[in-house]
Amino acid sequence: MQLDIKPQEYEKYLSGGKDFIENSAPEALLRQAAPPDDARLRDILAKSLEINTLSAQETAALLAVENPGQLAEMFDAASKVKRKVYDNRVVTFAPLYCGNLCVNNCRYCGFRRENSAINRRVLTIDEVKKEAAVLAGAIGHKRLIVVYGEHPSTGADYISETIRAIYSVKVPARRGTGEIRRVNVNAAPMTVEDLKKLKAAGIGTYQVFQETYHRTTYSAAHPADTIKGDYRWRLYALHRAQEAGIDDVAVGALFGLYDWKYEVMGLNAHARDLERCFGIGPHTVSFPRLEAAANTPYAEETGHLVSDADFKRLVSVIRLSIPYAGMIVTARERAEIIRSVIPVCTQRDASTKIGIGSYSERGGQQPSRQQFILGDTRSLDEVIRELAGMGYITSFCTAGYRCGRTGDHIMKMLRSGREGRFCKLNAVLTFREWLDDFASPETKTAGEALIVKEIAEIKARMPGEFTEEMFNTLSDYYRRVSSGERDLCF
Repeated sequence: MQLDIKPQEYEKYLSGGKDFIENSAPEALLRQAAPPDDARLRDILAKSLEINTLSAQETAALLAVENPGQLAEMFDAASKVKRKVYDNRVVTFAPLYCGNLCVNNCRYCGFRRENSAINRRVLTIDEVKKEAAVLAGAIGHKRLIVVYGEHPSTGADYISETIRAIYSVKVPARRGTGEIRRVNVNAAPMTVEDLKKLKAAGIGTYQVFQETYHRTTYSAAHPADTIKGDYRWRLYALHRAQEAGIDDVAVGALFGLYDWKYEVMGLNAHARDLERCFGIGPHTVSFPRLEAAANTPYAEETGHLVSDADFKRLVSVIRLSIPYAGMIVTARERAEIIRSVIPVCTQRDASTKIGIGSYSERGGQQPSRQQFILGDTRSLDEVIRELAGMGYITSFCTAGYRCGRTGDHIMKMLRSGREGRFCKLNAVLTFREWLDDFASPETKTAGEALIVKEIAEIKARMPGEFTEEMFNTLSDYYRRVSSGERDLCF
């Protein structure tokens, strides 16, 4: 990765010399927005339930709602949207931090260049494999989000090498093989040339968070003498990824840097501009809240920290505003907060460690090795057991990506609900795999009870949503998976 900026790679996406935030004027829309009456609210919710992206004006109207009854109606509608697109699945993953060297000096980040309280390290490829072996073999993860600082030592060539190394790891499990089947990447904005290297290496989703869409706050938090200080270079990082052929991209904002309502408007504008330019919106949306970090007082001084009640509000509005997108709640949050929003979310991490080398070297949270402090450190096994008790099946399916259901193809299938049907079938198969290969006895019992309910539900939804042929194939695959075969999918 060249640590330089090529303005010509984002200027082509400007409209009238302005970026999509300037053109959407979120602050003016928020000022003008009045709480909708019940009829107007239901019109907006109906649009979302048809899996259509909301306009900026509609999103602002939802953000203006304060009435408890209307807020409850919105959350209920958001839950229905999630069910319509993704059914009752929750996908789990783990973050793998490969390096914390960084040229930037973001005031809220524990990994900022000038923070002497952090122990700096970049994993060797062998160390990356050791981390992946624990995640795939001891815990049973199938997906990772791999995280890198912005530094020459962790540029596109290193990232590509780590992606290939992670995919190469195969670890014996009880019956099958532990392996990572999808490597998503959270890394710095790159040139189109460098992004093509990640595409060639087999990247899953490319994730870049704008942090804050508010220009003044962005400038205050990101010094101008750093590469991250260029607002538009970051703002159009995902446009360049699409141009490079990476058709699964992920947006996010760090809630707590500025007014949360403004950031929701920014996420909506970002999604709509990706749709405008490529016909494909974000594959996932993330909404982390600012957390404490070693020697980083800025994280507690912004004046915009988000309350638990407002967090639930913003999550429901994002679900309604960008209804087709996956939504990721992370272990930054406490367990009780995750439980409160999981009805509208599709992904969460578990068994999470964010210190460099923490999976293979073990040990608890260590502020000197971490970017921030985690709120939920429970194991994947515990999380899956809890989800099963709540009626959610944990899916380890990655078949859609390997079958070409990505980009505009997956967008059409998500909007129509067809992708959810494939995923429900694959969730049963991959959950069976995981229970046999990794689950504790208690979790296996809870999971098997849930599978019985899932199969009964699939049968009950015949012949409308599932055909007899699909059910017969599921029955055959399920028998074979239960006998030890692996990676059978629709």
